[in-house]
Amino acid sequence: MAETEAALRTLARNVRAARTRAGLSLDELGRRAQVSKGALVALEKAQGNPNFATLVRLADTLGVSVSALLEGRAEGRVRVVAAGDLTPLWTGARGSEARLMLTTQGPAPVEVWRWTLEPGEEYPSHPHQAGVVETVSVTSGRMTLIVDGAEHPVEAGQTAAFDGGVPHAYRGAGTGTCHLIMTVHLPPGPGSPS
Repeated sequence: MAETEAALRTLARNVRAARTRAGLSLDELGRRAQVSKGALVALEKAQGNPNFATLVRLADTLGVSVSALLEGRAEGRVRVVAAGDLTPLWTGARGSEARLMLTTQGPAPVEVWRWTLEPGEEYPSHPHQAGVVETVSVTSGRMTLIVDGAEHPVEAGQTAAFDGGVPHAYRGAGTGTCHLIMTVHLPPGPGSPS
């Protein structure tokens, strides 16, 4: 319980700081991110329970990574993260899940995700901000990557890269669990060197 409250306080502080840096009112952030003002007010008061899609929309609108909204201040030069120490940000009805492992620092951050997809289970993602590139590297099993309506099979040992600014989805394929590493390459933020 205390961990959840601490995580909500960190999220509230980070959303408020990113919104302030972006010069957006609650109304304007809500309009752009398609999140109600009431949900944003609750979020900035460390109340409520925003879902994964809401976090992605807020991060995209604010021009930051999802982990920039979730993480506390960085400590040390090396960060080692165990998947079992992280709460999944998405869990499917059949047991699929997505865990945000970490985000690199710098002008063009990269999010590193660990996913498991059960056969037939699908996660649809809305288009990200312009300039986002995603990769999926399947370590075991099979998946179907759907980008702008076209299906692409990706098997163990294969990596696919695509424009994250279009509608896309990830679906487990075959008969066993698919394990994959996904990266989300964010464009440089405002004021970053190109």
